[in-house]
Amino acid sequence: MAIETVGIVGAGQMGNGIAHVFALAGYQVLMTDISQDALDAAVTRVTKNLDRQVSREAISAEDRDAALARIRTTLTLTDLGPTDLIIEAATERETVKQAIFEDLLPHLKPTTILTSNTSSISITRLASRTDRPEKFMGFHFMNPVPVMQLVELIRGIATDAETYDTLLAVVENLGKTAASAEDFPAFIVNRILMPMINEAVYTLYEGVGNVNSIDQSLKLGANHPMGPLELADFIGLDTCLAIMNVLHDGLADTKYRPCPLLTKYVEAGWLGRKTGRGFYDYRGETPVPTR
Repeated sequence: MAIETVGIVGAGQMGNGIAHVFALAGYQVLMTDISQDALDAAVTRVTKNLDRQVSREAISAEDRDAALARIRTTLTLTDLGPTDLIIEAATERETVKQAIFEDLLPHLKPTTILTSNTSSISITRLASRTDRPEKFMGFHFMNPVPVMQLVELIRGIATDAETYDTLLAVVENLGKTAASAEDFPAFIVNRILMPMINEAVYTLYEGVGNVNSIDQSLKLGANHPMGPLELADFIGLDTCLAIMNVLHDGLADTKYRPCPLLTKYVEAGWLGRKTGRGFYDYRGETPVPTR
């Protein structure tokens, strides 16, 4: 299956990064969102990130201009129907994702491959609500997309070999590396990463260490580039909580119980960098621990 045109649902942190790498790799990109402001901000962000690559001589100015020319935006979801590949990168709520695919179905080409950038939700379950479960896969990019080399490919129970092989070739064209994961809660990366972050929050909750000492311990003691609480703020505490709930509900093991403090921060609207406060307060010149 030849993939030339790509539709991206969602212009947020993940959606604009996905648009960036696909456009740079030569694909025609059509990105949609419910907000024109979000679409405008996404194009601005892609432009800024491409400019940074030019300044570092990673790409040429001609590459940047050609990539930007390949990105179009629309407020109408169904405009994505004629594309060869659709990547859903909306909020991490299953009902939202199901509604998106339901609206798209009547407008798709018979050959269009559907994918979700979900970090934890069952691909088999999402696929079962469409008319093409054999052409449905999990296509999980890491954040920030232009920088991170890994893409998780997740086959649902009905995904056929042709669809998998097509997406494997797409990942190679993007210059990234694919890791194949089975369709179990949170797949590979988040199955391992999120319980570590959750345990760091428990360590804070129980007073074993403060925010600074926990992050310093993992950075200097385990050689992690970011501490777990700093990383949680970067990902978004609401996303971390959603993934922990998927793990807890899907595997029914108490070791995946979300820390009450993580829940409390999310209830407060302290979701990390995107809201200005999380385990750190980002409203000043330098981040300050909130505990």
